[in-house]
Amino acid sequence: MAPNAAPATAAGSLTAFREADSEALAEAFSRLVGTFWTDGSLNDPAAAGEAVPELLAAWDGADAAHRGYLAVGLGLLVEAEYPALDGPVATAVRQGLDTFLDEARGTTAVTPLTLALAYLLSHFPDERARVWPAFSGVPLAPDDRTRLDRGLTRLNHLDPDLGRAWPSPFDWDIDEQERDFDRSWIKDLTPEQITHTWHDDTRTMWATAGAKALWSVANGMPTPVVDQNPYWSAPHKGAGPADGTTFARHGSALCCTSCRSALTFQDKGARCEACDTFYPVAPGGILDLSRRERSGAGVSDDAEDVEADVLQNAAVMSTVGQHYEAGLRPAYLRIMGQNWGGDITPAIEDAYIADRLHAAATARTDAPVLDLAAGAGRWTWVVADAVGADRLIALDLNDAMLHWLRGRLPHVSAVRASALELPVADSSLTAVNCWNALQAMPDAAQAIAEIGRCLKPGGILTLMTFRWADDPVYRYFQRAHIFPGRPDGYLLFEPQEVQSWLAAAGLSVVEESGPGTFVFVTAKREG
Repeated sequence: MAPNAAPATAAGSLTAFREADSEALAEAFSRLVGTFWTDGSLNDPAAAGEAVPELLAAWDGADAAHRGYLAVGLGLLVEAEYPALDGPVATAVRQGLDTFLDEARGTTAVTPLTLALAYLLSHFPDERARVWPAFSGVPLAPDDRTRLDRGLTRLNHLDPDLGRAWPSPFDWDIDEQERDFDRSWIKDLTPEQITHTWHDDTRTMWATAGAKALWSVANGMPTPVVDQNPYWSAPHKGAGPADGTTFARHGSALCCTSCRSALTFQDKGARCEACDTFYPVAPGGILDLSRRERSGAGVSDDAEDVEADVLQNAAVMSTVGQHYEAGLRPAYLRIMGQNWGGDITPAIEDAYIADRLHAAATARTDAPVLDLAAGAGRWTWVVADAVGADRLIALDLNDAMLHWLRGRLPHVSAVRASALELPVADSSLTAVNCWNALQAMPDAAQAIAEIGRCLKPGGILTLMTFRWADDPVYRYFQRAHIFPGRPDGYLLFEPQEVQSWLAAAGLSVVEESGPGTFVFVTAKREG
């Protein structure tokens, strides 16, 4: 490339951006950002730093939409230097701080530009004394305000607050007992692990703020989504007792995890008829077919996995089910599905599951139905209504989630096991529901292969997951949601990937749909 090629391209992209009308603005922004930045990294740090004064100059005279995009773009450039927050690009962007703060101080109603400014300015914790007061009169929503607060906070090594930044600290409004629980697992981490986890939490918080700001600048303010399912009004009584014999009604399907032989169900659990492995019923009436030695989700019980999986320890919090269903899951759908406009509501999800599974269960009544990765039970409730609670098995690897599920659905059989080695006999299920879970599994192809193995010929799978966004900046925000159990970020899919895994598992797609980056699939077991 010729020495002057990059600056010329940058100048041309900036000119095109400044001149773009509303219809061309999003594409012009994408080209402008792509001049300096690719998937979280600076293409040429020196060139990016030199271009910042021109980007700041473009603010003057620009309308709110152009300024919103500029704020997001400048935040991306600063973020690319993280964990350093005093690099040359950040230093150059800081020269515009007074301009940004003046814009924030004049805000009496939250707009897309407000959200973009909050995202940008959350990258400057050393400027907290200036930034935080500028937003004192801005009516930010509690989640947006606590994300800004978290971005302006430095790590306190004496009492680090880890694992509770996403989707916002507001969504983790934990009490002192829960905070003490966090301290109990944080104290076992090394200083390096604490620092690394703090940085990942920060990136994840920025990813949520950035995704919301970018979508809003392009489309307008987000639309609230309200879940009116009766699940929320049902009393939560805590997981009651259940002995092993209550699982005998699923004896044709449940089998030994080790050798897939039949189980004999007893008061205290289940025993394999072939290899004599015993699987206990854990407190709360959960049959543990996981072969795991401790609470929480995880890859294995090897010491290095136990030590490394911070999120696993955090997830064992007894109230994680409540936090998940009330805050974490709805936020995840908005971010990964680009659902800030509320095109997909819980009622739409309910209807999709209920319609497909009710028809499948009515057509075939001779086998159980599996709610795979059931979590805290919000969609297990819908499956139970569609097929009957007595036919349903709710399976998850996180026993804290299953305890929460059984507190509202005590008549549903709850099984702790891995989606990658289902304790289910071949061709023994009428239907499987796998909702908002495939992207969280360590091996999505293996999970689908297991589903195919366990479904009867003609059996139905209902599946909801997410694909990568077309826009590279939004795709970065999707990927940048980093948790200790997912150090590379959440890995979403291209639709053809899911289709190829379904075909390999002997499943044919009956229908596929989904606005935004949602993927809704109904598939049937062939043969």
